[in-house]
Amino acid sequence: MAVTSPEVKKALEVIFAADSDIYQTRGFQRRIGYGERPALVIIDLANAWTRPGHAFTCDDMEVIIPTNQALLKAARAKRIPVIYTTTAYQDPKGPRSDTGMWSRKIPVETLLEGSEAAAIDERIAPEEGEMVIVKKSASAFYGTNLNAYLHAQRVDTVILTGVTMAGCVRHTTEDAIAGGFRPIVVREGVGDRVPGVVEWNLFDIDAKFGDVEPVEKVLEYLEGIEAFTNR
Repeated sequence: MAVTSPEVKKALEVIFAADSDIYQTRGFQRRIGYGERPALVIIDLANAWTRPGHAFTCDDMEVIIPTNQALLKAARAKRIPVIYTTTAYQDPKGPRSDTGMWSRKIPVETLLEGSEAAAIDERIAPEEGEMVIVKKSASAFYGTNLNAYLHAQRVDTVILTGVTMAGCVRHTTEDAIAGGFRPIVVREGVGDRVPGVVEWNLFDIDAKFGDVEPVEKVLEYLEGIEAFTNR
């Protein structure tokens, strides 16, 4: 959760209270709930986002990293699918760049495939058999095999963490529900660069696209499910 000043938090509370009234009277903010076969999808917690000194550096890693460590421990104990994403490009500065139009908006030229910047943070490093998707766009689903992989694993629930809340996490959440999955966004496991962005997007996602849940409830859910088998 990005650091937000008390003044901003107070203003957001007033706004969210009024917005909640509007949503609830119109039938929004329903709960999608947990399913039976979850996967953990960790979005862009690579060094360019988790370490200082990068254009993409996000705040609150002192909360986000331990949250993801706890989720990984619980997920691995139940052998559920764990998927990481990073965003990187083969030729970000050359004449055949695969950055697409995104390079006209943000400094994607700093994200080279195979570089240290694009590598998953070693504090939450993937273990053998855990998928790492190198994506080119915001959503973990767009242009990747994530949807097919999750369906092949008979996953019905995607537990989502990572950065950025206003971009890659949000778009992955929207594509998850569009693809027939139950999105669960872990409140303490997500972040961004701009104060206020996390809180607003969590509120809006919880109203329309998925359930925002505290890490304690997600860990309790994982503790209560059966371990995955190959059948």
